[in-house]
Amino acid sequence: MAQDQTKHEDYVTPVRRLLVGCLVVLLLGLFLVWRIDNPRVERLRANVTDAIVSRMDWAMAPVTATINLARGFRSYQQISHQNQELRKELKKMKIFKEAARQLEEENARLLDLNRLKLNPKLTEVSGIILADSGSPFNQSVLLNVGRRDGIQDGWAAMDGLGLVGRIFGIGENTSRVILLTDISSRIPVTIEPSGQNAFVSGDNSIAPIIDFLEDANQVRPGDRIVTSGRGGVLPPDLLLGHLAVDSENRLRVRLSADYERLEFVRVLRDYDREEITETGQLIAPEFQAVDPLPTNKDGG
Repeated sequence: MAQDQTKHEDYVTPVRRLLVGCLVVLLLGLFLVWRIDNPRVERLRANVTDAIVSRMDWAMAPVTATINLARGFRSYQQISHQNQELRKELKKMKIFKEAARQLEEENARLLDLNRLKLNPKLTEVSGIILADSGSPFNQSVLLNVGRRDGIQDGWAAMDGLGLVGRIFGIGENTSRVILLTDISSRIPVTIEPSGQNAFVSGDNSIAPIIDFLEDANQVRPGDRIVTSGRGGVLPPDLLLGHLAVDSENRLRVRLSADYERLEFVRVLRDYDREEITETGQLIAPEFQAVDPLPTNKDGG
């Protein structure tokens, strides 16, 4: 058995060397033929390539299928990524749609208010809000219009939806508006359609309180609240908001003015108001001289 293995190894080694040598010569020949720049060699290369490639379709089929599968997988990843992006864009479009609808409703309300003429005697001056009080105990805003623009104390200030407050303090180029929510604000109002008179008193909350109502049984939540014009404080029929009831059953005003996005206001000129420029004087009662009682010389 040892002799048979030795003879087998004696035959295998030379054959292996011969095959390796032939392969090297063949590869070297192919390399040289491929590198030779000759028309005949070029035609030979073309014929060999056509003959081999045309018969190698069966061998290239798995490779082609694998490449197509990889391309399909990449295409699926791209489609999945695009689908996620489209879903995000759809969510954003829904938000924009809701915002556009709210702006459309607000624009319609503003157009209605612009077409509504409250009083032909009233004109307006537009002012930009420069700053607010920034204090929980004093709610007011500062405007960029003042005495040079003809602003006077007590004039009404409105945004596009309702009454904001009234002028309370004037400078040459600025003026201050005390808001309806300020604790020192008191406005005489009328509640429609019942016609009940009351006062709107600020308490530093977003919904002022209804005070001194004549008959609470004649009003309902949602009733319209406008200025009454009594006392010459403000012009009549300026919208404040609508009646509401809080958790403690107290009547309040749900203001129409948008205090959260208050950027500019309209100051209504009201020259019919009596302007007080000087302090009054104390009027003392007039005493009439009375003759003294006659005295009795006798002491009686």
